[in-house]
Amino acid sequence: MMNTNSNSYTIIYASVMVVIVAFVLAFTSASLRDTQNKNVELDKMKQILHALNVDTKGQDAEKVYKEYVKADQILNAAGEVVAQEGGFKIDMKAELAKPLEKRQLPLYVCQVNGQTKYVLPLYGAGLWGPIWGYVGLNDDKDSVFGVYFSHQGETPGLGAEISTSAFQAQFAGKKVMKDGAVALAVEKNGKVTEPDYQVDGISGGTITSKGVDAMLKVCLSQYDKFLTANK
Repeated sequence: MMNTNSNSYTIIYASVMVVIVAFVLAFTSASLRDTQNKNVELDKMKQILHALNVDTKGQDAEKVYKEYVKADQILNAAGEVVAQEGGFKIDMKAELAKPLEKRQLPLYVCQVNGQTKYVLPLYGAGLWGPIWGYVGLNDDKDSVFGVYFSHQGETPGLGAEISTSAFQAQFAGKKVMKDGAVALAVEKNGKVTEPDYQVDGISGGTITSKGVDAMLKVCLSQYDKFLTANK
């Protein structure tokens, strides 16, 4: 019988416990992965719907999503549709890291009250971490229908205000393109000079506001061929 006071016993016991705990954690993680992935997808659906000014509170988000979003296409850098589905699975952050000619750009084609809307994803950097969102455009592909912005760790009451309805509501009706370039912008609070294209930034949240501005410029410019086609 092994001496329970020996070093060998302690090492063996500890090793067995480590293996058991690792197995339990791995099993739990695997068991929850499908649920976690589904929750991530549902959250993404809600964000896209938010950019369409659709409230999903108390509703089945997946059902509502299917009602409004008719296609999740993939565009190439030339603005051409290369796939009629699959855009939902594309990570904008990963695409921006690729060479321009290899980027796959998600495009959500939607119907709201019988009118076509387009939703484009955004990804950028704030003061303390990543920021992201979606821009919903009217069928002219040049005026904003709605937006959604969120963040990972911006300061409450300052940069975190990008996720509030007060900040996001400013974008409705703004124009996107001017002379073939993205002109939709966030200016320093009180410094808007072109109200057709610009919104006020957040007081005390200058860096985050600049991050949203840069995010709009970088991400929407990926779609410039699509946005300016037939114009």
